[in-house]
Amino acid sequence: MRKLLVVDDDSDLRKSLSEALEENLYHVDQARDGEEAVGKVLAGDYDLAILDVNMPRMTGIQALKEIKSHDPSIMVIILTAFSNIRDAIEATKLGAFNYLEKPIKADHLVAMIDQAFRSQNMVKALAYAAPVFKMPNDTEFVGQSNEMKKVFSVIDKLARTETVVLIRGESGTGKELVAQALHCNGPRKDQRFVAVNCSAIPETLIESEFFGHEKGAFTGADSRKIGKFQYSEGGTLFLDEIGEIPPSMQVKLLRVLQEKKFTPVGSNREIDANVRIVAATNRNLEAMVREGSFREDLFYRLNVLPVQLPPLRERKNDIEALCRYFIDRFNQRYRKNITGIRPDALQALKAHPWPGNIRELENVIEHAFVLESEHEIHAESLPEKIKGQALQSGQEEYARASIETGTISLDGDDDGVSFKLNVQKLDFQASKEEFEKQFLVSALKTFKGKINQTALHANIPKKTLLRKLEKYGISAKDYA
Repeated sequence: MRKLLVVDDDSDLRKSLSEALEENLYHVDQARDGEEAVGKVLAGDYDLAILDVNMPRMTGIQALKEIKSHDPSIMVIILTAFSNIRDAIEATKLGAFNYLEKPIKADHLVAMIDQAFRSQNMVKALAYAAPVFKMPNDTEFVGQSNEMKKVFSVIDKLARTETVVLIRGESGTGKELVAQALHCNGPRKDQRFVAVNCSAIPETLIESEFFGHEKGAFTGADSRKIGKFQYSEGGTLFLDEIGEIPPSMQVKLLRVLQEKKFTPVGSNREIDANVRIVAATNRNLEAMVREGSFREDLFYRLNVLPVQLPPLRERKNDIEALCRYFIDRFNQRYRKNITGIRPDALQALKAHPWPGNIRELENVIEHAFVLESEHEIHAESLPEKIKGQALQSGQEEYARASIETGTISLDGDDDGVSFKLNVQKLDFQASKEEFEKQFLVSALKTFKGKINQTALHANIPKKTLLRKLEKYGISAKDYA
């Protein structure tokens, strides 16, 4: 359940807002002023704070600064009277998500909170993409699954600038997700986010697609058309696969970036381009510049704030965190209650090279969701190509361990059997008993100490199971 903090010196307003939010299944705490709010945030774990501007001891603006300094991931909504709109606008520049004028309508507040959490979720998803952000001072920020605050902080910095951002990475690494996160957490979030795949537009139509055209500008132009730059007025224009645009269009795009103006095809009038540009590519633009297929001046204009998304094969340790993220998402979509992923399935995923990166992993987890009937994802629910690679990897590891150490290992995870047989010193009875003990412990852990379930699924007669547990001094209650 999301945890909210309502902060206002008006006790009646605090109470009415809290009741409305609790009806929408939020956990709500209250604070009388900014100072009390900051104390609660430092001591607690909140997802969103609702702050009045004018409060005793510490204003909402001061509290906003303290909260964002402590944890940039906390979303903040400002409440203000009409006379203080200027303060509210200043608050958005300092990192507040948005503001509402008093008197507050509960449904408007709930809608804004939902929008804030959608934006927050985008940045959380972005953190799992482990991007490397380069700021103008060459400082690098690396966002990994355990560094959420750092990623939120960088997105907050990038989102509040108007500079072009260039997102680089292989297909499927989440480039459009970065662009959406920048848009939805910046001052243009209430305007359009328009995505254009440059590689999907024929060269003869790309200028018209970008800038629009007048009626009769060329054969087939039966009516006037508004281009993407004009359609995304006030918002964000995401130019995906920017490396695919032809040289003739590169010149015109450079002019728009420099002069903030464009001219529709067949027109003499110039139109102001009030739009934030975010570009993306999976191409090596530096090599294209050297070859002469991409303009050097356009490259430097685009590459002011670069974001690099590494391929999934270079960050296998993040696969488990990504799986948890997708499991949470698909639990809501498919109304299931899958709690995690089995070690054998996780091993299979880590053995795969992931040419399709995060998008491919998402599809694999969704495939498993459709097939899985248990509360955890098993290897049997994964696509055949994933299972096959895991089996081959396991066989190679088994053979290598046997040759190098003179041992045969049946290795599991913390909840599974981990049995090592020393082939240089063989003792059948001792090895058999050690294997039995580890097998029984593993089975009890898997079925949470339930005797009937363990006997059924581990294919052991109940009387035999009880006798073995007594023999080895194993208590099923220890694993409940």
